[in-house]
Amino acid sequence: MEFFERFAVPNPNPAIYASMVAIVVVSLAIIFGLTYFKKWGYLWREWLTTVDHKKIGMMYLISAILMLFRGGVDALMLRAQLAVPDNKLLDPQHYNEVFSTHGIIMIIFMAMPFIFAFMNLVVPLQIGARDVAFPRLNAISFWLFAAGAMLFNISFVIGGSPDAGWTSYFPLAGTEFSESVGTNYYMIAIQISGIGSLMTGINMITTILKMRAPGMTLMKMPMFTWASFMACVIIIFAFPVLTIALLMGTTDRLFATNFFTSTNGGMDMLWANFFWVWGHPEVYILILPAFGIYSEVISTFSGRNLYGYKSMVGSMVIISLLSFLVWTHHFFTMGQGALTNSIFSISTMAIAVPTGVKIFNWLLTMWKGKIRFTVPMLYSIGFIPLFTVGGVTGVMLAMSAADYQYHNTMFLVAHFHNTIIPGVVFAMLAGLTYYWPKMFGFMLNERIGKWGFWFLSIGFVLAFFPMYITGLNGQARRMYTYSEATGFGTLNFVAFIGAGLMAISFCIIVFNIIYSFKNSPRNVGEDPWNARTLEWATHNPVPEYNFARTPHVASSEAFWDAKKRGHELFKGEIEEIHMPNNSGVPFIMGVIFFIAGFSFVFALWVPAVVALIGIFACMVLRSFEKDDGRHISVEEIKATESTYGGAHS
Repeated sequence: MEFFERFAVPNPNPAIYASMVAIVVVSLAIIFGLTYFKKWGYLWREWLTTVDHKKIGMMYLISAILMLFRGGVDALMLRAQLAVPDNKLLDPQHYNEVFSTHGIIMIIFMAMPFIFAFMNLVVPLQIGARDVAFPRLNAISFWLFAAGAMLFNISFVIGGSPDAGWTSYFPLAGTEFSESVGTNYYMIAIQISGIGSLMTGINMITTILKMRAPGMTLMKMPMFTWASFMACVIIIFAFPVLTIALLMGTTDRLFATNFFTSTNGGMDMLWANFFWVWGHPEVYILILPAFGIYSEVISTFSGRNLYGYKSMVGSMVIISLLSFLVWTHHFFTMGQGALTNSIFSISTMAIAVPTGVKIFNWLLTMWKGKIRFTVPMLYSIGFIPLFTVGGVTGVMLAMSAADYQYHNTMFLVAHFHNTIIPGVVFAMLAGLTYYWPKMFGFMLNERIGKWGFWFLSIGFVLAFFPMYITGLNGQARRMYTYSEATGFGTLNFVAFIGAGLMAISFCIIVFNIIYSFKNSPRNVGEDPWNARTLEWATHNPVPEYNFARTPHVASSEAFWDAKKRGHELFKGEIEEIHMPNNSGVPFIMGVIFFIAGFSFVFALWVPAVVALIGIFACMVLRSFEKDDGRHISVEEIKATESTYGGAHS
């Protein structure tokens, strides 16, 4: 019995027991459904073994939406706990676990797969490529992300959740203060997922540099491709830092090394530096692709080319460079001295300048444009004032002296969410609506989508703007309760109502997907938005090979030029197309990584070693494998094109 006690949750409560039951019931329902409808073979052939960038993008998208609701439930629990003074809904330990997991799920397991979804779905199409540079590596990237996400999410029912905050600062995250395996889950799950993210960064950079269509120079790439490229450059420089930090933290916990201890030669502030050397660039890994989506949407629905293309590209390059020079502003209050604080205060304010350039470029794109107020455009327009408020409060926090007042209060929580939600979540929902017909061949209902936008926007303002006031009045973040004498109760209850409206908005979005699946027409054509870039020059949904003939590009808006200026986009005859074969190895490696991660969490060394051997065996198998892919014949391509109407045949 002593062996099984290590898997028990240290602080069980009814919510955790309900979660255990729900996990078992849902798992059994999925197994029953796949068996009853005889879909196991289909699942294996079409999804678990796929290397198609579009299907991998859809799997990222599904994962991101599921994690959005998982993290959203955490957020509702937090706001419910703080809705009234002296609330007993959550005890202190459970509150610590909830806010710790909420942050990681939303950043690592929701926002990251959302941007990877659009990178996979859109970038190869925007540059006229058949697939990404390394299709099998792309599949491994997804399954490593999925393994990390699954490992992290079982923590709250097996062994206990992380409870040292989403930043997991040492020595709090050490074994002395975090005795359960929760922080082990944190270290190892993020490590596995992060390796997949690093692979995606390498893959996308190679794809963009080496697989662009004829005529597409770097300065003719669409803005989302530029944004994805710069985000991936940040990934390959930032994620190795996180990888090493997590490795050092894991060895501190499992093998009693002393990298981050406050005794025996360790340095707990070393973790803070490592974490934020990754953590602040991570914000721009998320925000730059979001900026790219806004650029595509605003240009399309303003009926104008994007204003200031070169300045937009330049501002992204500057943001990427400066993102590595601001990390210390996250610990202005931790005693590194006035000179250091001043340097990082200036660099933090400086990064607002290229961001401001983008805001003006989007506004000038809309100036004198014929704006169509579609759902993607509403999210893009709503983003500008809300994100600007978040940016201005960021400049307030950049003043190191003032940061002593703001830093550990709800003001900082409001600021962070004021940048990430309009900056990333709004962009992802705009992109989801905009690219939905490209993925599935039908459009989401506009009327229902607009209801979702307004509920989300109003709910967001009500949820987070009161935190600025309570923060300035002294409400500390990370505190699970407060007394009635503080006077914070009314504004916190308003914030709870706002969180409820945001929850309703996400339910409306799900309802929209179900309603549109049942009722939307399937004959929307290739270009339902009258768009400008190359991804709209092929069919909806996109065939396996993307383009029957390789496009030839003369500008950053090649499709618009083809429509309006008569530019010949597709030249020559249809030729045989080479495509990669599916493979089950990436999925199998993901499963083995999950087993290895779980074994390390609980220090089960025999299965951990066996799993590591299995991982290396998969790598050896791949190195000896001779797989030259397959070819799609001209007759097969023409037959496929004829089912779409033969537009490109």
